[in-house]
Amino acid sequence: MRFESIDISGFRNISSASVSCDAGDIVLTGINGQGKTNFLEAAYILCYGSSFRTSNLKDSVMHGSNGFSLEGHFIDDGIRGCISVSFISGKRRIEIDGKELRDRRDLIYSFPCIVFSHDDISFIRGEAESRRRFFDQMMSLYSPAYFDAHRAYRTILMQRNAAIKSCSSQLASLYDERLALYGLEMMKERAEAVYGFNSIFPELFREISETDMDVRIKYQPSWCAMDSKDDIVSYLARNSERDIIMQTTSSGPHRDRFSVTADDIPFASVGSTGQIRLASILFRIAEAIYFRKMTGKDPILLIDDVLLELDDRRRGRVLSSLPGYSQAFYTFLPRESYFSVEKDDPIYYRVEDGRFTDGRY
Repeated sequence: MRFESIDISGFRNISSASVSCDAGDIVLTGINGQGKTNFLEAAYILCYGSSFRTSNLKDSVMHGSNGFSLEGHFIDDGIRGCISVSFISGKRRIEIDGKELRDRRDLIYSFPCIVFSHDDISFIRGEAESRRRFFDQMMSLYSPAYFDAHRAYRTILMQRNAAIKSCSSQLASLYDERLALYGLEMMKERAEAVYGFNSIFPELFREISETDMDVRIKYQPSWCAMDSKDDIVSYLARNSERDIIMQTTSSGPHRDRFSVTADDIPFASVGSTGQIRLASILFRIAEAIYFRKMTGKDPILLIDDVLLELDDRRRGRVLSSLPGYSQAFYTFLPRESYFSVEKDDPIYYRVEDGRFTDGRY
């Protein structure tokens, strides 16, 4: 699947734009703050129904407007269609070919999309939550079963935490069995995903960084060495008083840790700034490679200025390591050396104050 055009209205600093995207590679150039990332965010929302920059779509509404509307015309296996996402007066509506989509889950598997952004450096330097979120998103993109288990687990966890805050351990225990069942499923799939990720990432990093560092992910489940529902339920019962004191469920997959190590040492403490930045980019490339391996599908890639800090030689190696994709959108600064490897007839746009014009020099 790839977009042939994207129409935007009332979104961030883009009051109105109709952008042709009928190519494998689309390059957006312009100085910072003109709307390049806003366009990528709009494309992402069309694929996910949510933003990679904010948890509240209200933040994406143009100042002075009561909402935004996005429309993407796409082609998939020779069949053309239209997807629209609107957010008007605080209400989101998603439609495919004029039919409302009730569950965002169905959108994700129709329009697989992976975004590369500067915030990805949090995978290395950030808190444990950043890495959990990365693997949850990566796995949800190819596994509907994981998406459903994770969604169910989060719902039950909220219910259990509400019971804990009412200081009722007996009420909280009513949720333990289902929490354990969904948690076990998540732990199993997370362990498999990390194994698969580590079959790709370490060698990819060595090749692109031209070092012999063994950088990989270690998965440390909160319910370590517990492999049955009964074990977990018993553990939760034994720790119920602690949970009430802490006013939250203190163990479970929402507390799992994914550590990035280099030769068994925390990578953030031994990697240079350049190596850490490169690793954050390669996290996304490994995700794209693994997604393609698991599904046989080519994702859309949104690459937002992350190549800026790489020299031409390394940039070429990074671009050469990209797996097959259906379409890629890139943002660059003006006059920047865009590609170190040849691309087939990219479309170039110059972006200025939310407007898109021919960007070929």
